Amino acid sequence: MNIAEDKLKGMTESFNPATGEYIGSSELHSIEDLQKVIKEARAAQVEWAKLPVNERVKYVIKIRDYFVENIDRVSEIISNENGKVRIDALVTEVMAAAMSITYYCKNANRFLKDKKLKSGNIFLSYKRSLLTRVPVGVIGIIAPWNYPITIPIHDIIVGLLSGNGIVFKAASETQLVGLEIEKAIKSAGLPDGLFNFINIPGRMVADAFIEFGIDKIFFTGSVENGKTIAEKASKKIIPVSLELGGNDAMLVCENADLHRAVNGAMWGGFTNTGQSCGGIERVYVHQNIYKSFVELLEEKTKELRVGIDVGFNSDIGCMTTQAQVNIINEHIDEALAKGAKLLVQSKVLSSAERNTFIPAKILVDVNHDMLVMNEESFGPLLGVMKVNDMDEALNLANDSQYGLTGSVWSKNTKEAIEIARKINAGSIMINDHLVSHGMAETPWGGFKDSGRGRSHGSFSFYEMTEPKVIIRDLLPGIKKNLWWYPFDKSIYDGLKGILLMMYSKKFSERVAGLKNLIKIFPRIFKK
Repeated sequence: MNIAEDKLKGMTESFNPATGEYIGSSELHSIEDLQKVIKEARAAQVEWAKLPVNERVKYVIKIRDYFVENIDRVSEIISNENGKVRIDALVTEVMAAAMSITYYCKNANRFLKDKKLKSGNIFLSYKRSLLTRVPVGVIGIIAPWNYPITIPIHDIIVGLLSGNGIVFKAASETQLVGLEIEKAIKSAGLPDGLFNFINIPGRMVADAFIEFGIDKIFFTGSVENGKTIAEKASKKIIPVSLELGGNDAMLVCENADLHRAVNGAMWGGFTNTGQSCGGIERVYVHQNIYKSFVELLEEKTKELRVGIDVGFNSDIGCMTTQAQVNIINEHIDEALAKGAKLLVQSKVLSSAERNTFIPAKILVDVNHDMLVMNEESFGPLLGVMKVNDMDEALNLANDSQYGLTGSVWSKNTKEAIEIARKINAGSIMINDHLVSHGMAETPWGGFKDSGRGRSHGSFSFYEMTEPKVIIRDLLPGIKKNLWWYPFDKSIYDGLKGILLMMYSKKFSERVAGLKNLIKIFPRIFKK
């Protein structure tokens, strides 16, 4: 496509944040377009939901095949538009997407199959209950720019396998990646109208979803926007699943493997240029190993290379947006003004000329009066604190409005699990961090301001469906239940007898209750 022709009014232009180069555009849609595709998705969804799960799987697995067949091109598109290095794009986006699609397709039938429920008490044991799950309908997915494939693909794939129609809004900053997802979905040959890519500014699309009666909204983004969407959706009782911010903690025990902990701190804090809602931002280190930890962290961090990803020679890419650059600089300046010290910063290669390239930085002498330890920085910045013991580390880790993920680093697995149980977050890893998002079988979501609802694993299928129970009688010939009309004193005594017979501590009352129940029991066969 000719660039001059491409730069038309009504287009969202995309630029490489590493170079400033124009790389493409995406056509803007209107609110009327959105209304139209919701209507089309609703019609297509009815027929799609009638297909057996195994038939849906045959379509959806082709989406994985598209990503596998286009590994290099898709990784490059992500890198060019988001700014992350290609190895990050490969591992945390393309690989994670392909593996998750495979997992969901293999397990969809198991997660969605009908389930027989055991009877709750002996007097209703003649009834049998069947729990089935039905699609929500048409779901709206609003995706972020930091992981433009791996975050929305979980919801898209599970939504389709569960029998839903999809309306997908990619972030304005990563529209070309969103269009690549659209190509992948179209390669599966789904029914027309079932999946829809829509490009409308984020401030408008959620309101339009709510106005046009979308059946459920899945939003990943800021706490402020998430709260606004939830408030507006509540007025129409539209359910919302929210994955919001994080300021996640790493707890390093006295007996931690020092090299693994330091390597993990760097990867968990700096991968995707630190723009991971579940990445490490706060590090609490036991006093007995603090000096050794920060010395090794300093040594390793200063060798990291920040720059344009040419020939795979960069470890860290650039920030995706200027707004996020400003937040990082604000957090650093504020911490230094309050007494923090810059321990070390990584190399910045000569090719990294734009201010979107920020060296990875480690701050020490930080405290919870500083923004870096209280708010989401969302960049290549770690604050490291010395703690007296792990009880103090726990208190500090939980002293946060967020609760998305966390990690405990220890050679004693039993000790680490006990600490993990006390961290107020949705996903806690032992001697690792952030990896749970790439494990399709583990639920993903947080506590407190980090959101509501869960994606991934079986929980994702539960979010995409509504439970329906079907109850039937086993006994033939029953004309009425014991408690149906007409009423008289004997009915009251007989029903009361059920409770006495089952729960009374007096033997005489249990016998009397049984007698009264026997007196009224024949009524269930009377017309």
